[in-house]
This record gives sequence, structure tokens and C-alpha cells, in this order.
Amino acid sequence: MIKQKITKRLENYSRWYLDVIAAADLADNSPVHGCMVIKPYGYAIWENIQKILDRMIKEKGVENAYFPLFIPKSFLEKETKHVKGFAKECAVVTHHRLQQNDKNKLVPASPLDEPLIVRPTSETIIYEMFAKWIKSYRDLPLLLNQWANIVRWEMRTRFFLRTTEFLWQEGHTAHATKDEADEFTLQMLGIYKNFAEDFLAIPVILGRKTESEKFAGADYTTTIEAMMQDGKALQAGTSHMLGQNFAKAFNVKFLGRDGKERIVWQTSWGLSTRIIGALIMTHSDDQGLVLPPKIAPIQVILIPIWGSAKDKELVIRRTDELKSTLLCNGFTVKSDERNVRPGPKFFDWERKGVPLRIEIGPKDVAQNSFISVRRDTGEKTIVSFDDATNHVTKVLGDIQGNLYERASKFRERSTRKVNSWEEFTRFIPEIGAKLKDDVDLHDEYEANAGGFLLAHWCGDSECEVEIKKRTRATIRCIPFNQTLEEGKCILCGGKSKQRVIFAKAY
Repeated sequence: MIKQKITKRLENYSRWYLDVIAAADLADNSPVHGCMVIKPYGYAIWENIQKILDRMIKEKGVENAYFPLFIPKSFLEKETKHVKGFAKECAVVTHHRLQQNDKNKLVPASPLDEPLIVRPTSETIIYEMFAKWIKSYRDLPLLLNQWANIVRWEMRTRFFLRTTEFLWQEGHTAHATKDEADEFTLQMLGIYKNFAEDFLAIPVILGRKTESEKFAGADYTTTIEAMMQDGKALQAGTSHMLGQNFAKAFNVKFLGRDGKERIVWQTSWGLSTRIIGALIMTHSDDQGLVLPPKIAPIQVILIPIWGSAKDKELVIRRTDELKSTLLCNGFTVKSDERNVRPGPKFFDWERKGVPLRIEIGPKDVAQNSFISVRRDTGEKTIVSFDDATNHVTKVLGDIQGNLYERASKFRERSTRKVNSWEEFTRFIPEIGAKLKDDVDLHDEYEANAGGFLLAHWCGDSECEVEIKKRTRATIRCIPFNQTLEEGKCILCGGKSKQRVIFAKAY
């Protein structure tokens, strides 16, 4: 089998990303342009994401449901801002069957009375049902989530980050008051933050999107933004306060306690397979994938090593005993008993990002010990079999913490306050300009993006658009919990009371 060569990050970061996916056997190109096949190991990561996040969502009282993939075109047209925001991304079904022509070719037949949109997001069809189900304040709050696939035409696709079809969860809620909806919007953003940081070891910044960057049809959008190793931002999850925009369009009303009819307040929020792209680019290295233990499909890989048939029997028996012990203590464990030399086995599992490798040979069995190797640092330790459970528990916890700390430190040193256009373009040059030689970047591949720039902005969308036009940098969010300060917009010099985060993004 030909081994997938991994390009170094310094040579070509984009190529490195694709090489890591191929080497770890996460996904492959499909015959359908813009769509990917998620292979078993990649899908196992998504299954863990689903399992953990689903539990966290349900703890908020949310229930799972499922809604149709197809949406009548008239539904999408009911909310004007929504249709404008998604029209160019929609796939449309115009006929309900095919027939053979005289040349035995399949051609469309029987046009539909109304075209159907292949789900780009589900607000419209869900809220048609909300209007049917919600009659009284007793029906509120209505808290639903669905795990589904989405179709949005993408011109430039990349595994996990942007594909024509992708997987996600989308939550939709209806509330009696604005305050309740505001509160739930932020609660769900907090869920995404906790999930990203506690399980994926990805540090994120919470904030609010600008008017031009918010979800089409929302009153406002909140976001968690992560920094990748090349200094670019990635939107890792969003929670939208929809206000009453969709409720008015779909006539979602209820009778209050006082008997008066009112319009509900709504939220929607989602996280997609794009988070796997974030996971890869936050932690992986030039040797391949690196996975946090809490999300890894395999936390511990056991590598039995033998020479003779007698040694093999002895080593396999001891390996199986250790595997049973670790499984009984809640770890996900696999034993690689292929008749292959140890080196290639080490190489394979390193590329797949398994957090902890345990090597067991005849001499180790004789000494009642094994060799433990961390994926994140490469550190090797000789461990007694008697201390196996305690060791694995501690080391996996240490790896989880180390990956978060390492990513946090990188973000901190790649985030800078800038106070003028000259300072701004030192780190994110205008299109066509070169990065200045005296700029202190901590990693060479960070020069592709420049990191996060905390800068003042006047609030004018024209300045926002002009900055993007000149540099391709966008306002990722207006961070929460920042200290207000007087300043001047980096482009026009207009008054500003707070900083925003500019960055190039995926």
C-alpha cells in the first residue's frame, strides 16, 4: 500500500490540510461535484460529536424531530431577507419523475405544480409546522432540534469546510417573550462554547456578528470564532435571535394568559461537519492528525510486538487482558494484531491521531510493564501493568489539557491590537502587497492570514465592505465582555467605542 505523503505546513498549508485528511482516511472525493464521502473513521468522529452535543442540547429541554428535505419555493419567499440571503445557494427540483425518450435517455417528465427547494436550512418548513402546533402559551416554549443534511451550492469546495452537501444539527425554538428568546440564544451559544473548549480542546471567542454578516432574516447573530494554525478564523457555531420576523411571515401566534393573541419570538442555532475541519486545523501537525481524547474514536491503540510464535501467544494474551481492563474502565481501545512490522503500525496510528499508543513486547511482559507513547508530545513512559488504568486516565487528561493550552497560547500570541490602517496592513496586507519584513510572526505559515486583529471600527457597513475589498479580511465578531474604550475607525477615522475582531477566514 502506498503511503500518503504529508506536505509540511510551512510548504503549503492548504495542501497539508488535504494530505492529513487523506493520510488519516477521513474522507474522499465523490462522483458528485462538490460533495464528499465521509469514510468510517471520519464518520466515527462525527458520531462522537453527535453523541456528546446531542446530550448537551437535550439537557436544555430540547427534543429531536425531523422535517422534510424538500421545501416549497413559496415558503422560502415568505421572509424577504431570508430568500435574498439563500437564493443563490439553492438547489431546485422542478420535476417529480423521469422518462425514457426515443434514444433511451432519461429526461424530465411531469413538472411539479410548484418547484421544491432542497433544504439549505429549515426555518421556513419548520415554522409552517410551528404555526399549526402552537395555539396557547401552554404550548411554549417549543424547543426542537434536528440532525440532518443540508444542500447549498458551493463554487469552491474543500473537505469538511465547504461542501455542497454537509451534515449538521439545527435547533429551532419559539418563546412567549423577547427576553426568553434572547436568553435562549445566548444559552445555546454557551453550549457550543463549552462543547468546543471542553471536548474538542478548541478555544473560541464569543461575540455578535455585524449586520452584514448576520444570518439572513435574523434580528442578530451570535457566534463562536476559532483560530486555525495558519492564523485564519473559522466560524465554529452560530446562534441566531430571529425575533418575530419568521413568526410574522408564517403567522406563528398564541393566546396569552390574558386571552390576547400574540406573536412568538424565535431562535435558531446550528453546528455542522465544518467543526471537523476546525478540529483538524487546530491540533494536527506535520506527522498527521492529532485528536483530543474526549472526541477520538480510538483513545488508546495497543501494539503487540512479537518475534516467534511462542512470543506472539504470550504477548497477545497479555494485550487482550489489558484491553479488557481498559474497556471495562470506559476507554475506547483497539488492538492492532496485524502481521505487520511494528514501525508501519506506529506510523499508521500516528497519522490517525490516536492520543495514546501502548507497545507490548516479550520483554515488557516479562517485566510486567509496557511502553506508553503520547501522540501530542511523543513522550515515552515505561508503565507497570498494575498501574495501567491510573496511567491512562491521567495521560489522556493531560493530553486533552495540553492541546487546549497549546491552541490557546497560539491564539494569544497571534492576536494583536492595532490602532491605524498602517498597523492593520502590517499584519494583513492589502491585496497584492507583500508582508513587511520587520513583522514579528511566530509561525511562518501564519503570514498567510495574519491572525486576529483587534481594531476600532466606526460601525459603518461601507467601511466594513471596503476593508474586505482591500484585504479580504472580515469582521469575525464584536466580542462580548470587552472593556469599552474611545477610539477611531482604522479606515475612516470615525468615532468608535469598542474593538472588533478582523481576520481572514475559511
